[in-house]
Amino acid sequence: MTQGHTVTTAPSTEHVEIRVDGQLIAVSDRPLLLDETGLPRRYYLPRDDVRMDLLRPTTFSTHCPFKGDASYLTLELNGTTHDGIVWSYETPINGRDEIAGLLCFYPDRVEMTVTPPA
Repeated sequence: MTQGHTVTTAPSTEHVEIRVDGQLIAVSDRPLLLDETGLPRRYYLPRDDVRMDLLRPTTFSTHCPFKGDASYLTLELNGTTHDGIVWSYETPINGRDEIAGLLCFYPDRVEMTVTPPA
């Protein structure tokens, strides 16, 4: 890991809702919080909490030296394509197994509401 660069994760019971164009796409009370140097907090959600019927894989991928290879999913909603709006590390690098298969939405491309646990 690059000196001074950290990636930490923690399970949470915060309530997370993801909407696109006002339509509810995901609801979770079990996000995994990921904090990484220089980036805003990320909320990784279990697939069971996401409307997977609206998502399809893309051929696009990226590599992060701290997490591994990310694959992307496109959202098809009401005739509009939101290309690569969500990503996942299907097989993350060693030491990052906790994020495997979880989904993370681009916060600037969705309406995200996070509520503390009751």
